[in-house]
Amino acid sequence: MAQALSQQLSQHLAQKVLHFAPQISRRSLSVMPETLKIAAINTLLNRVLAEQLQSDELDFLKHKWVGICVDDIGLRFEVGIAQQLQVRSFTQPDVTLSANVPELILVAAGIEDPDTLFFQRKLRIEGDTELGLQVKNLLLSIELDNLPKPAQIGIEQLAKMLHMLRPSE
Repeated sequence: MAQALSQQLSQHLAQKVLHFAPQISRRSLSVMPETLKIAAINTLLNRVLAEQLQSDELDFLKHKWVGICVDDIGLRFEVGIAQQLQVRSFTQPDVTLSANVPELILVAAGIEDPDTLFFQRKLRIEGDTELGLQVKNLLLSIELDNLPKPAQIGIEQLAKMLHMLRPSE
């Protein structure tokens, strides 16, 4: 009985954290200078996609811009390839992929498939659909191993918590 109550309390607390975390993140990101956000995203993506960049897997992005919208935290930017991976403020991308943080974490951890999220309308693709599908397929090839160990562990733990909470939502 005590264990069941403790588990219910933990689940309730986790749901509250998941509810308020995007609001806090949105506020924090809104006061962060745009150039700092872009520089941080650029560094992260160059590290995560280093293998794909070296093997020319990202050539389909040359002279194209992919808009990324993380709706629940209000983060919007574009990614493209000229001579190297570039990140810039959101303007007029060729295609836009939109989702919320929980779905992106589940994809990053390999728990959710982008196709499933697309058909559930939790991942949206607008604009050049062919380019969007190539980007979606790229998401499947990204390995968490390219991230620093603390980030890997954080994503894996968050994904487990999200996956656990999902049936009760």
